[in-house]
Amino acid sequence: MSYKLLLVEDDAELKEIITDYFTQKSGETYEIASACTGTEGQDKCMETEYDAVLLDIMLPEVNGYTICRDLRKSSDVPIVFITARSSESDKLHGYHLGCDDYIVKPFSLAELYAKVTALIKRTKGTVRSDYMTVGSIKLNPYHYTVLVDDKEVILAPKEYTILKILMENVGRIISRENLLIRVWGYDFEGNDRVVDNHIKKLRKSLGEASNQIKTIMKRGYSLEG
Repeated sequence: MSYKLLLVEDDAELKEIITDYFTQKSGETYEIASACTGTEGQDKCMETEYDAVLLDIMLPEVNGYTICRDLRKSSDVPIVFITARSSESDKLHGYHLGCDDYIVKPFSLAELYAKVTALIKRTKGTVRSDYMTVGSIKLNPYHYTVLVDDKEVILAPKEYTILKILMENVGRIISRENLLIRVWGYDFEGNDRVVDNHIKKLRKSLGEASNQIKTIMKRGYSLEG
């Protein structure tokens, strides 16, 4: 089986290095298309369905943030930012727009390859099984339904989004700031107490499964199996 990747990068040398590495490492399992401007990248996304998209942020004509935001309106394709922009606010903005990973230049080609491969495997696995499952909680990302012990529970939109983020990052600590930006938006003017209030509501809705959501003092929240 082969997978189609789109690499949107205006540095011709880096584009060639990444393409050569992926092609040789995968034994040509990866078919890599490339674009050197944001506009060309957008056009290729409209013309072809890819298994993953690798995006620079600082691109000519249209930046990577815009491409990511537009892609997320119609596609769940894995998106990885590859960029020199390393500030926390840049990373959080990328995750808020819907990227799956954020890699800062300079980076390890082996690490990039491993992350992209893992993302594609996870995505293809999710497609084969409608439900994401953690412990007694099941979430269907296609029908926006949640089950606890195989019984449906009704969640408000933001509670559903918080749960989905936690389920996508099982065992990892997600900070209140991260959740605030990804759920309420980069320009939200409130404070992170709103996250605590929605976690409280989410736990109430989950009933006996509420103890799977762990509070990590002064750091955030984690979902355990």
